[in-house]
Amino acid sequence: MPNVDELFKFSTNGGKVETVVMLDPNKISDFPNHPFRIEDNEEMEKMIESIRQIGVKLPVLVRPKKDGTYEMVSGHRRNFAAKKVGLNEIPAIIREMTDEEAIVIMVDSNIQREKILISEKAFAYKMKYEAIKRKAGRRNDLTSCQVGTKLRADEKIAEHSDDSARQVQRYIRLTELIKELLDMVDIGKISFNPAVEISYLSKEEQYMLLDCIKRYDATPSQSQAIFLKKLSQENKLTTEKMEEIMQEEKPNQQLKYDINYNRFEKYLPRNVVTKKEVEDFLFKCVEEHYKRLKQRELSR
Repeated sequence: MPNVDELFKFSTNGGKVETVVMLDPNKISDFPNHPFRIEDNEEMEKMIESIRQIGVKLPVLVRPKKDGTYEMVSGHRRNFAAKKVGLNEIPAIIREMTDEEAIVIMVDSNIQREKILISEKAFAYKMKYEAIKRKAGRRNDLTSCQVGTKLRADEKIAEHSDDSARQVQRYIRLTELIKELLDMVDIGKISFNPAVEISYLSKEEQYMLLDCIKRYDATPSQSQAIFLKKLSQENKLTTEKMEEIMQEEKPNQQLKYDINYNRFEKYLPRNVVTKKEVEDFLFKCVEEHYKRLKQRELSR
């Protein structure tokens, strides 16, 4: 039968046995510039209730700080929930890590979550990309495209995600958007592909675009975004030109009517059968009604 020490051992670090210890959650600080939001929502309420009943079962991963406290690497949401419940201690694995190693683990442990915002993934990919490049720069490997057997940073990221290296780069491009536009991407008001294109606009041009979006209640289509980017690169994107582009009517913004023809069946002549005949008949009815209304106005 295993003793207490053996029960609290965890083999996770390349086969090295690491001991699980109990730490005060208030002595664990968040990872700097952590890109993943901790929302106090329904999903979090379920985690809080679970921890209230059975505690934190999966140890968090932290690294030691010089002042004797710890920095969270993996387990931010569990620690947040534990604080909400009022736990005095939670299970943790303490591991010495470089900044780059910690960033890679922090991103990889969160990126596979079921619900993740586009902006979260964008900044997470950027952090991991820069960490891999810094680490490779010190070792003089990995990111050099001139060495055929070695991978670029975006290819390294793609190896551990569902996105291609090209898509990883497109996500990273989104971090160039101003916050207001990136928020619109998160809620689906601006589509992903147009967002990538407008990320190439200068910050000043992006604020111009934001003003147009609010003023005309319209977001750029893919073709409009590409055109805006082209004009920007040619130094030809003026406020007037942007307003002209954003006021163009897009096919998906044209008003469409969905008519339930069964509602009109009893009013239709017997010789009106096909869809086109029904539409023509309804148009004539509307036209005649409009003429009568105009006639009444004139006779007043």
